[in-house]
Amino acid sequence: MLRIVVCRFGEDMYKKLIMLVLLLVPALLVQAAPDKAITQKQVDDLTTTVLKHTSSPKLNSSIALIYDEQEQRPLYSKKANAVVPIASITKLMTAMVILDAELSLEEKITISVFDFDILKNSHSRMRIGMTLTRGELLNLALMSSENRAAAALARTYPGGTNAAVAMMNAKALELGMMKTHFRDATGLNSGNTSTAQDLVKMLIAARQYNLIHKYSTTASHWVTAPGFPPLRFGNTNPLVKNASWNIGVSKTGYINEAGRCLVMHAHIMHRPVIIVLLDSQGKNTRVGDANRVKKWMESAATRGRITRRG
Repeated sequence: MLRIVVCRFGEDMYKKLIMLVLLLVPALLVQAAPDKAITQKQVDDLTTTVLKHTSSPKLNSSIALIYDEQEQRPLYSKKANAVVPIASITKLMTAMVILDAELSLEEKITISVFDFDILKNSHSRMRIGMTLTRGELLNLALMSSENRAAAALARTYPGGTNAAVAMMNAKALELGMMKTHFRDATGLNSGNTSTAQDLVKMLIAARQYNLIHKYSTTASHWVTAPGFPPLRFGNTNPLVKNASWNIGVSKTGYINEAGRCLVMHAHIMHRPVIIVLLDSQGKNTRVGDANRVKKWMESAATRGRITRRG
């Protein structure tokens, strides 16, 4: 009977029938057993099923992976195995390695000429001679993607920059990121490459660090260095200022070779989700894609609630 319907009305009608079944069957079960309330887990399971059978979100990023940490499976995947440059997404690994070393966050570090970007000559508001604590540099590296801050963190790591990068690669292997390789601590080197699948592992690990959560989601921060005027730094991800988002970890990235990138660990409708968007063309594409993912998931969860009320 179902086979006849598919042939006669096509795939679109088939999908509509599937959705109708998903919405009506749990409601009929409630009517059959009114004394048994539907649990939140059943609603979550229904949401997962609805997500599986509804149309995928229309994302413009070249590479994307939406991963449901609760179910430990992807909800959406596009070229998730492609090995590509990841730009400043790198700084999440830099931060983990710095924090793993348990170095004093109160230690003063002075920006030097060795922290300048000689590869791409990128702009920085941090000047030679500015002295900040390691904690402040970590904040700026994660929140504002400050390259000189990240370079100074790696330079002052025990053994220097080379040791820091070596530890970043070791950490990647430890996390099972087998297709990931780092050549510097800032992400300016296009040889820093990974896959969307590997970055999901990095986001899950990064969420375990309270300071990475705090610094990467801070909206703005004032820096006062002796001998220099106060500077206000803002977060490169505007979504951290959006009250409708519950973000646990955020990091943006951009170099020409990588395009515009955005990764986040967030809770959408109370579900922990990792969003990886790579090689987005256009200044606002990555943020627009993230909002489309959120809307897609919320729409599915709303259908789940409607069924629960039924």
